[in-house]
Amino acid sequence: MKKRKLGIIGGSGLYKMEGFEKTKWKKVKTAWGKPSDEILIAKLGKEEICFIPRHSRDHKINPTNINFRANIDAFKQLGVTDIISVSAVGSLKDNLEPGKFVIIDQFIDRTFSRIKTFFDEEIVAHVSMAKPTSPGLCDCCETALKKLNIKNQRGGTYVVMEGPQFSTLAESNLYRSWGADVIGMTNMPEAKLAREAEMRYCTVAMVTDYDCWHPDHEEVDVSMVIQTLMKNAANAQNMIKEVIKTFKDFSVDKDPANNCLDVAIITDPKLRSKKTKKKLSHIAGRVLNKKK
Repeated sequence: MKKRKLGIIGGSGLYKMEGFEKTKWKKVKTAWGKPSDEILIAKLGKEEICFIPRHSRDHKINPTNINFRANIDAFKQLGVTDIISVSAVGSLKDNLEPGKFVIIDQFIDRTFSRIKTFFDEEIVAHVSMAKPTSPGLCDCCETALKKLNIKNQRGGTYVVMEGPQFSTLAESNLYRSWGADVIGMTNMPEAKLAREAEMRYCTVAMVTDYDCWHPDHEEVDVSMVIQTLMKNAANAQNMIKEVIKTFKDFSVDKDPANNCLDVAIITDPKLRSKKTKKKLSHIAGRVLNKKK
């Protein structure tokens, strides 16, 4: 297995990383356009990590307009193998109160205005998303949260809505009837693209409010969310530091992302042009450049 390197994607409220050494922001060009921001490269002890604020450092990019493909490609170029995605979410269940963290294991993708694949021209690939998150990374995050005494739930389903508007009451009640746990706007197609790039992926969802189904949160607004966001961001930074120290101790030998493109690409190799293979070189070069 190649050398492991951690990448952190920061959601609302998590725009930078504190307490790291040898920090620098690096511009990365991709075949898919500009990432959300420069990539922060930083060290904690002996481990070098990469970090990108999903909405940019100034929170200027709404969920639909995030260049998810560029973000994932930039990480891949920098050698990232494992991604921890930190996301602000609304709760769909009574027991998931604001301030609680949920380690996600399933998604329901309700987005409709986003490009969801790297394989949209000439080369077709179908990766499995049955198990969309990395058990090993989830184990690591759970251990870190428990050590820090941060309230958390292991396992949960995240409904990804298009946004940027919040849900209607009818939608919120529909998602609750499905048994979903939290709702947010950013983890799709992020998780799908990470899988296509053969990168292990884990979501830690930070609850900021109850969605509008809750009688005390019928009118969800930004001001309601901000105070919890700040507390969550501090807890998230502490969790990430613990994860950096220990993530290599958790096995990922049987992770569903490992070499998943070996059985995903359906297009005949003879029909793959040099131009397309070059565009996909960081994402799928391991498979596309194999000698038969």
